[in-house]
This record gives sequence, C-alpha cells and structure tokens, in this order.
Amino acid sequence: MIYKSGLNAALLAGVALAVIVQADRAAAQQAGVTQLEAIEVEGRGSSSTGASAGDGVAPVQGWAPVATTTGAKTDTALKLVPQSIGVVGRQQMDDLGAQKADEAVRYSAGVFAQPFGEDSDTNWFYIRGFDATQTGVYRDGMQLYNYAFGNFYQDSYLLERVEVLRGASSSLYGGGNVGGIINYVSKRPLDHDFSQIEVGIDNYPTGYGAFDINRVVPNGVESKLGALPPVWKYRVTGKLEGGDGYAKHEDGIRGVIQGAATYSPDAGTDFTFYANYQHVDQKHGGGDFLPYYGSVKNATSVDGTINLGRIGRRSNFSDPDFDRYDRRQAMVGYDLRHDVNDTWTFNSKARFAYADLKEALVYPFGWGFADRPSAGNTTLSPIPFNHATKAYSFTADNSVVGKFQTGGLDHTLLFGIDYKFYRIDEVQSSFGSPYLDEKTTLNQAGVYIQDQIRFGGGWIATLNGRYDRAWLDGDYDPLPFDTGADVSYNKGRFSGRAGLGYEFANGLVPYVSVASVFNPLVQTNNIQNARGVTIGREPFKPETGIQYEAGVKYAPTWFNGLFTAAVFDLKKENVVSGVTSATSVQTQLGEVRSRGVEFEAQANLTENWKFIGAFTAYELKILKGVSTTGQDLKGEQPFLVPEIIGSAFLDYTFTAGALKGVSLGGGVRYLGKSEATEPNTVKVPDATLFDVAARYEWDAYKVSLNVTNLFDKRYVSGCQGITVCSYGEGRRALLKASYTW
Repeated sequence: MIYKSGLNAALLAGVALAVIVQADRAAAQQAGVTQLEAIEVEGRGSSSTGASAGDGVAPVQGWAPVATTTGAKTDTALKLVPQSIGVVGRQQMDDLGAQKADEAVRYSAGVFAQPFGEDSDTNWFYIRGFDATQTGVYRDGMQLYNYAFGNFYQDSYLLERVEVLRGASSSLYGGGNVGGIINYVSKRPLDHDFSQIEVGIDNYPTGYGAFDINRVVPNGVESKLGALPPVWKYRVTGKLEGGDGYAKHEDGIRGVIQGAATYSPDAGTDFTFYANYQHVDQKHGGGDFLPYYGSVKNATSVDGTINLGRIGRRSNFSDPDFDRYDRRQAMVGYDLRHDVNDTWTFNSKARFAYADLKEALVYPFGWGFADRPSAGNTTLSPIPFNHATKAYSFTADNSVVGKFQTGGLDHTLLFGIDYKFYRIDEVQSSFGSPYLDEKTTLNQAGVYIQDQIRFGGGWIATLNGRYDRAWLDGDYDPLPFDTGADVSYNKGRFSGRAGLGYEFANGLVPYVSVASVFNPLVQTNNIQNARGVTIGREPFKPETGIQYEAGVKYAPTWFNGLFTAAVFDLKKENVVSGVTSATSVQTQLGEVRSRGVEFEAQANLTENWKFIGAFTAYELKILKGVSTTGQDLKGEQPFLVPEIIGSAFLDYTFTAGALKGVSLGGGVRYLGKSEATEPNTVKVPDATLFDVAARYEWDAYKVSLNVTNLFDKRYVSGCQGITVCSYGEGRRALLKASYTW
C-alpha cells in the first residue's frame, strides 16, 4: 500500500495529541501546578571525577556539555576524560533541526555522518575513518549490535544526548569500533512536571506530531536539607510521522512511543524501568547504488560518443509495486543505582531488544553491469533484492563504584561484569531465489576494572583493564548455491587503557593516553567452488587495534564552554571492507592506519551567543591487504571517507528590545575529497554546504525554521566502488512549532 495519506495522518495525529495533552494541562491547572522556567538537575554527592551523580546523563544546558558517563562509565567531567569526546545535547539537536541521530553529529569532530545521503531507516556513522554503524552504536552504555539488516533503529526524539567517544573503547565496553563509538542517552524521568507538544513539516513534504510528558509524585517528607526527592516520576514520549520523501515514489509512515518510570524509595536509590515500541512502513528513496559515471561525472562512453549527463538526484529505480520496508521493533529494560554506603554504589542495568524487518527493493548496478554506458547499453541494470530478518539482543551490565582515599591518592574505583547476546535470523533473496539463510548467535562476556586517581594537586590518572570472551555459532541452511556449512569460534583477549592528565586552576587539562581494542565479528568469508557455490565458510577474525592520543582540553572558568584539541595515531587489524559488488561481498583488508588531528569547540559564549565548531584532518592508509579481485592495496586509501572534515555554527538570541525571543543562526560544513575505489583510481570531489536557522520563543511557545544545504548544492557524499555512489541530501526546509507547559 502506498501511503499518500501519510502526511494527513501525521498532522491529524498531532491534533489528537494536542487535545489529549490539553486535557492533561487543564487537570494540572486545576491542581494548582505552575509552569517552571528552567530545568535544574542535582546529583547525589560529588567525586574526584569532577562531577556529581547523574550529571553525565542530565539535560545539557545550552550547547556546552559539562559531564559524561560515556568516557568512563562513571559521572566524569568531560575535561578529565583522557580521550577526545563530544556531547550533543537535546537543545543543540532542536536548535539545528536534527531529525535523525546521524544528523545530530554533523557538526562533531572526527565524525563523517550520512555517507549515503538521505537514508530514513539507518543512522550512519564513520569515526576517525572507520565504520561505527555496526559495532560502534550503544544506547545508555549498552551495545546495539548491528549486522547485515539486523539492526535496531533509534528515533532521535527519544534521546536526551548523542555522545561520541573517539578512539578505542574496548577496555570499557568490550566489542566496539576502534575509531570510536556513538552512545545514545535516553530521555528519562526528571524531577519536575512538564508537558510538550510539537508539530513539524518539511518541503518534501513529511509531517509529524510529537509529545513529551513528565510527571512526579511528591515525597511529602521534609528533611534538614529540604524536601526529599519524589518517590515516583514517569515520562511518556511519542512521535508519529508520515508523508512523501525526497525521492520519487518515496513515502511512508512511522510511529514510536516510549514510557519510563523511576522509583526512588530513598535519597540513595533510583530504579528506572522503560519500554518502547516502533513501527515503520515506508517505501525506499533513491540516490544511492549509482555509478560513478552518472553521479560524480557525466555518464559518457569510453570513446566519448555517448553522453547521458547526470542521473537526477530525485530519481528512484525501485519498483513501487514491489518496494517495501516494514520494521516492528520493541525494547524493554531497567537501570538500578543504589548507594550501599558513603563509599560504594551498586549499578545494574539490562535491556532486551527485538526487531522484525521485511524489505524489498530494486536497485541499479552499473550500465549493463559495466562502469560506463556503451552502444546498445544506455540503461542501468536493475537488481531485485528482498530479505526477511529478525534480530534479538540482550545486554546486561553490573558494576560497583567506590570513592575513597589512600594516602595522598583520591580514587574512583569501578569494577564490573557485563554480558552481550546477539542473534540474527535472516533470509536474503534476489531474482526470486534465496541465496542466504542463516541463524547466527554471538555471545560475549567481560570483566573490567577502572581506577580514576587524583593526586599531587592537579594530576589525574585513568587506568583500565578488561578481559573478554566471545562465542560465535552460525547455522546456514542448504540452498541451491550454498551447501549450508556452519561456523563457530571461541576467542578471548585482554584490552586496556592508560591515561594521564593535569588539571590547571584555569580549566586547562593536557593529557596523554593509550588504548587497545578487541572487537568480535559476525561476518564470514565464503569459500566457493568454480561454479560459484558456497561450499564452506570461515569466520572473520576479531578486529584488534591500538591507539595513541595526546591532547588538551579547556573549560573556561568565566563562561560555559569546552574546547578540545587532539592528535592521534591508531591502527586497526582485520579491518572489514565496505560493499564492493552487487552481492555485497566483504573482505578483511588486513591493517589500516588512521592518524591525524582534531579540534572541537562547544560554548555558551554569553547569554546571547552560542557557538560550535569542529575540524578533523587525518591520513587514512591501508598498510596491508588485497582487494576482492586479488590486487595489492598497500599504500592505498580506503574509499568513501574524506580525510578533511570541518564545520562551524554560530547562533545569536535577542534578549531585549523589539526582537526579544528571536534567534538567528548560520553554519557551514565542509567535506573534503575522498577516494571512490580500491585501488584508488578516481576521486569524489569536496563539497561546502551552508545551513541556517531562525527561532522565535514567547511565553511557552516556540516556532523555528531550519534549512540545511541552503543553496541546494548537488554533490556525491561518497562511493564504495565505481558502481556504488550516493548523492548527498539536497536542500531541506523544516518548520516546527511547539508548546511547553
């Protein structure tokens, strides 16, 4: 079914939500509830890590974050984490009009987001040159493993923060991308009542309606320090979206709802239970799987006698009668934090996730399976593809944190054990025939320890150690081109991190660190006979690597901001390549090195001015490896990822006069050149994009307009081979309105 009425459905849903919450508002007014002007989040006690309990997951004030839990699994001031780390808070996401999680980090250092342009069903991230989409995405500190099409999509409206930990993270999280990880921090119940409704529409047009309601049940008990925290607080968040997409034939409807409740029987205990459900029913867009000659350059024949120009950015080569994308996804979990005594805190959390995906599309693969058009071959070759996939994930993490002194050393000691389970059950087909039927399970268990030590006035040392064990079992059913050989492995490895920094009184913190990686994979190498039949498999080796980093962080004492600069050198072994053929063949390259420099700034400069800026320049080289056709790739640059990325955005808010409440902002993003093939034969040109924003806030109302790619620049965001290129997203104008009370 084609949802031509999706836009109307979304807007009607927004109206319905408005009626519901207006009734809730009336009830609250009758009860004497008044509007709160600001959100204040206070934690329990402070520590040597420079943050109070809860600061690392609290709403960010303005655009300048202060603390995180991502870089140390404890509430730690960002300037004291001995690695480069960035935090994008809810206000920054809203102010810049980010509607997806990968859009939220377009202004973050080291991150190449949206390499395949406008993609409504996946959040894509490359960090320091390496793909973080599959093994580098976490939510609330627990991994959301992603293999093939068995992924768990996260709607950004459910998130309080999107955090980027750059570089190796295995000593904390076990498996993870060596270039860095993305950690989504969920919206969770807060200590005050509020309600919000929001509606929006863009120029495609896609419209949406959303709501966010938080309520508390007062304790009613007073102590010497005042009223105790509420015993119960709960939060319900939801969004319904529908309409047309950017490309021809692209449309659909999606909805998500999340509920969370926190029980705090005393000042030292918080137990949060949450659940969410998401349903997506849509048709694919176009703009990817395009040939280099036809997207980056004109589609010309080798002899120059044929010139078909460029493929239109809104072109869609899928069949609307065949095309579908259906996702049904659910998550449920808990998070417990309990102060055992003044020294020790126990933390426990677990989450189960399930996704059921059914997908079908037609995509092009070159000009008659060739790189360029030729006489009698001037149309793109269609390949039908469909899959049915179910993915299961269970994660659990239990730890204790102790804060104590020994002699002149001030410790924050963490040790714990975690467990990850991931299972994918998928059937992939093409031209009406299945070519893959697998049921693969990955288990991983790890024990870890960390000590954050302050000494000598301003010194802080961070020491991590961890041991992981991973078990893989793959069950492949026999098919016409697959004998059904199974795979398994049992691997273990230590990983660690050591960092040293010094905090000066003016907020300056230079640091150095070294960290290693162990990342088990689900992929396999297929062993085929001369007739192309898979007669055996061998599992990919776990990825390993090591990173050296030195930098400086500066948190000024006279305004709220964080400025970071870092140099890094990391090597990754057993690197998995990107897609290189119509059958999605992948291989392990061997070893790739990434080394470079990063700068990032996030600041609430004054009451009026806010600023974010980032710059990344690195050299990405294959040190050893061969292509799928057997060519030596030593010295080549991996395709797709640009080696230079830069961005800056400045925002001004009028706080007095006739324009009081008006905010105006503008930004620029630069994507450097990238390689289109391995070995390197042709390049993708660089691109400079401009974004603008305008907001007006009065009383409890806010209206905003965000325009990305203001001048509608036509550009290719990247290529994974001569026939697999993607257009970057064209101009998008998003108009939003919200009411909060």
